[in-house]
Amino acid sequence: MEQNPKFAVIGGGSWATAIVKMLTENLTEIGWYMRSNYALEHIKRQKHNPNYLSSVEFKIKQLKLTNDINEAVAYADYLIFAIPSAFLNSELQKLTVPLTDKIIFSAIKGIVPETGLIVGEHFNDIYKIPFNNIGVITGPCHAEEVALERLSYLTIASSDEEKAQMMANQLSSYYIKCKTSDDIIGTEYAAVLKNIYSVAAGIAHGLGYGDNFQSVLMSNAIREMKRFIKKVHKMKRNINDSAYLGDLLVTGYSVFSRNRMFGNMIGKGYTVMSAQMEMNMIAEGYYAAKTAYELDANKATRTPIIDAVHDILYENKNPKKVFKKLTEKLD
Repeated sequence: MEQNPKFAVIGGGSWATAIVKMLTENLTEIGWYMRSNYALEHIKRQKHNPNYLSSVEFKIKQLKLTNDINEAVAYADYLIFAIPSAFLNSELQKLTVPLTDKIIFSAIKGIVPETGLIVGEHFNDIYKIPFNNIGVITGPCHAEEVALERLSYLTIASSDEEKAQMMANQLSSYYIKCKTSDDIIGTEYAAVLKNIYSVAAGIAHGLGYGDNFQSVLMSNAIREMKRFIKKVHKMKRNINDSAYLGDLLVTGYSVFSRNRMFGNMIGKGYTVMSAQMEMNMIAEGYYAAKTAYELDANKATRTPIIDAVHDILYENKNPKKVFKKLTEKLD
């Protein structure tokens, strides 16, 4: 790998925009792929993303913009994927250049629907990228607060400490603090699960449950997360670290949380389809609930919150009745 590697961001949404902003603090040039040619041309003219975090103004000379994913991949040594997991497979199918010599970092908080795998496992299994060339960028961090340059924290996970530190160095600034971790599987699963629990928190709010119940829900959620992650990837970890508990709390409580917003609409009586149409954004917790439920299909792990969210979203069960039963299972 070159001493001064090149970086490219794959995605045009709010999280991708926030990551590009972070990288511009330290790099003179960043590759940036987005599907929308309209957004790309708007950024060239107006210096901001027309659809996401429009308050962030870019120096265009720092950006190597393209709507050709192959051009972005060919340009960079480090690729940061920040697109909804539901669209990852279709985007990767456009590739004609190889990924095998690239270092991949996922900032995607979801599971790939076509394979039922977290993103790191998907790249390893489908594209044969070795795990020491795969990393994860996780929170607790909301893109909206990055745009406002409010102090935020990231966890950069990789089995290769040098690569994790390289990514951490490029994302760090006076308002972004980074720590590294070797728990690549655990942090990525935590990023997936916290979206399900955030949907649960939103449903509870929409149903009229108060702060007292929310605190019990989150307390049970972190313990449920610990049981689930231990089952899929057993290693020594402190579930109270920011990458797990911190990310869960900010996603469950923040006004910026789209998963909480989605759950709140479901709790208020919206159908899944109507909530998705009104939000016009991807709530990763919707897809994650199905896959997480199926991963533990034999119920070897006790996951009452995941089960409740799954039953509401996919079995069309009444949220009020499901949560009434859930309250009896929490402590």
